Amino acid sequence: MTSSYPPLAQALVDRMVEAAAHQPTLAVAFQGAPGAYSHQAVREAFPDRLPLPCASFEDAIEAVQSGRAGCAVIPIENSLHGRVADIHFLLPESGLAIVGEHFVRVRHCLLGLADKASLREVKSHVQALGQVRRHLRAWGIAPVQYFDTAAAAAAVAGDGNPAMGAIASRLAGELYGLNILAEGVEDADHNTTRFVVLAREPVAPPPGVPAMTSFNFEVRSVPAALFKALGGFATNGINMTKLESYLRDGKFAQAEFYAEIEGSPTEPAVARALEELAFFTNWVKVIGTYPKARDRAE
Repeated sequence: MTSSYPPLAQALVDRMVEAAAHQPTLAVAFQGAPGAYSHQAVREAFPDRLPLPCASFEDAIEAVQSGRAGCAVIPIENSLHGRVADIHFLLPESGLAIVGEHFVRVRHCLLGLADKASLREVKSHVQALGQVRRHLRAWGIAPVQYFDTAAAAAAVAGDGNPAMGAIASRLAGELYGLNILAEGVEDADHNTTRFVVLAREPVAPPPGVPAMTSFNFEVRSVPAALFKALGGFATNGINMTKLESYLRDGKFAQAEFYAEIEGSPTEPAVARALEELAFFTNWVKVIGTYPKARDRAE
């Protein structure tokens, strides 16, 4: 796998890739450098398995498709920034099934080689820098954009400049031997990322376990098509927790939608709602039914 990871991060990537190659069924693919929040999600959701870092979402998905990993953990949305770009195209096209979900509370840390007074600049991903801008302004520290939070930590550790720090996870600080100078420095205290677990085959939730179902559909080009398509969820008492539209291939034609509901198609009410949805759409593709990780009202 080629990447532009700093040397310290690349050394960890090489070791992780080698370990996963010996036990691919235990490997869990994620996008980013070791220490990324996706890596943290893997460690929390699968503490006994082997994290497999990948350079892109497509690479992580391909690792599962090819059998180099048993599953992948992919971010799908963030409480501050909404859905992750392109993920709604990648999920249905991947041929993989969503078999789980996991929520990670994003707690940014100020990392450095010395102390906070020594810092003049900090590196991190542009979104992370935007999420800590009030703290940086108060401390008089200038932001420097970098392509990845964890890779920024690895670069700071490798450069050896005490005036340069990083904004990244506690895990990144621990992996690259940086001092944690401050923790929880994000400006919003609800910064949370939701991840989904992708596998080659669907796995039905155990009976009695609250479930979520994710699916895509395309409405027909007729008046009130979306209203009619969604009517079955209302009449059958199904809670729809997400509905997002997008256009494919730059065509301003029928919109495609990504939706999530509470419940499983094995439940009669959900089955009736999906049947009515199919009547008013060109196609419906269920991407997965999986255990609900938390109440959406939290």
